[in-house]
Amino acid sequence: MPPSPSIIGYHSTRHPGYYRPMPSQSSSSRAGSGDERSIYSVSRLNAEVRQLLDNGMPALWIQGEISNLARPASGHLYLSLKDDRAQVRCAMWRQRSRGLGFQPRNGQQVIARAKVSLYEPRGEYQLIIEHMEEAGEGLLRQRLEELKARLDAEGLFDESRKRPLPALPRRIGIVTSPSGAAVRDVLKILRRRFPSVPALIYPVPVQGEGAAANIAEAIALANRRADCDVLIVTRGGGSLEDLWAFNEEPVARAIFNSAIPVISAVGHEVDVTIADLVADVRAPTPSGAAEIAVPDQHAWLGQLEQNMKRLASLAGRQQQRVAERLGFLAGRLKRQDPRQRLAQDSQRLDEMELRARRAVDAKTSGQRRELAALIARLAAASPAKQLQRQLVRKDDLSRRLYRAASQLIEARSQRLDGLARELNAISPLATLGRGYALVYDSKGNLIRDPDSVKPGDSIKARVADGHIHARVTATEKS
Repeated sequence: MPPSPSIIGYHSTRHPGYYRPMPSQSSSSRAGSGDERSIYSVSRLNAEVRQLLDNGMPALWIQGEISNLARPASGHLYLSLKDDRAQVRCAMWRQRSRGLGFQPRNGQQVIARAKVSLYEPRGEYQLIIEHMEEAGEGLLRQRLEELKARLDAEGLFDESRKRPLPALPRRIGIVTSPSGAAVRDVLKILRRRFPSVPALIYPVPVQGEGAAANIAEAIALANRRADCDVLIVTRGGGSLEDLWAFNEEPVARAIFNSAIPVISAVGHEVDVTIADLVADVRAPTPSGAAEIAVPDQHAWLGQLEQNMKRLASLAGRQQQRVAERLGFLAGRLKRQDPRQRLAQDSQRLDEMELRARRAVDAKTSGQRRELAALIARLAAASPAKQLQRQLVRKDDLSRRLYRAASQLIEARSQRLDGLARELNAISPLATLGRGYALVYDSKGNLIRDPDSVKPGDSIKARVADGHIHARVTATEKS
């Protein structure tokens, strides 16, 4: 039995039962005293009653079943709203009926916002409908808006808490009906874009009683198992009633509490559910969710190839820098080679010897020039004593010159011999050349203590021109 038509609500500043009568054309509009009478025509009565209803009754909401639906060429709608005990005539003008989101039909339950009026030609009161919606969907939308407002106030739709999706998930979880078209669309796109990423289906009913609880439990199960990197919660299109499971609070809170990022793809692009608002990412369709969940394999491989080329280029440049560094270090090591230092010191000694010889030669030449000058002066002076003194002085200077030169040469020679001995002393080969040897055990360790070996051990002795292999027969501490 259809439900009774009922007034959902109305807004007015006066009581609905209060009516202000319209003023009559004369003061005799009401029955007066004596024989005075006010006589109404039928049309006047209906006109004043219509004005009373139009001005005295506010707009109200009413629910009922459509019957006697008529659609004339004018575009207006005429119908009756009834319940099991009564009915009322209704009219909806063309400019209002164009905004309907559904096609009215007989037997359909609707909710209408209307004003009470009177159709004067027949004297029948009627409702002038301003807005009409399906009864079930209207109540659902009212519940939907109330829940959206409450969850929004709690922060479930806050963009700052939404997490990014993984660039390449290891596994994708799909919460949907296993027999629906949505799961086939998702799997088809996943196979085309990145077939190596596996998908795990969590089968649930997506509409009807208990669907919301099953969807919420599947999301919680996926989080407990933690074997997916991203979840796709999806189903195909449908009416608001068909999609209602995704507008229920348990599903919203399950998505909000999920540690796994969630992609919501419920219905078509125009369908926006609470699950879409809570999810980390909303996709317009199930296929769109698969496009978002995984990258395109060909683009990924192209990017990988570019990265490999860049890596090879970086490795080549790094190898070149290392080679240059090794070359630099090898040059430094070569410059620090003891043989080169010995050669340089030897060359320096030769230079010092040459400098000493040049100094001696210069000194000798100077003395000789001075002697020649004195002889010349002596020859010029010519006295015998002066000559004798000069001869004595000459002999003395010659001896001094000889001693000085000999001492200088001796000092330079001693210095040269000392430097040569120092160089020879620091050379390990010189030590070995004097008959010494370096003795190593079988492990290559230098033997400094006779107790470090025992009879029978193999040893190796390094001498100046090679190695001697021997075996220990006895040890003795000095």
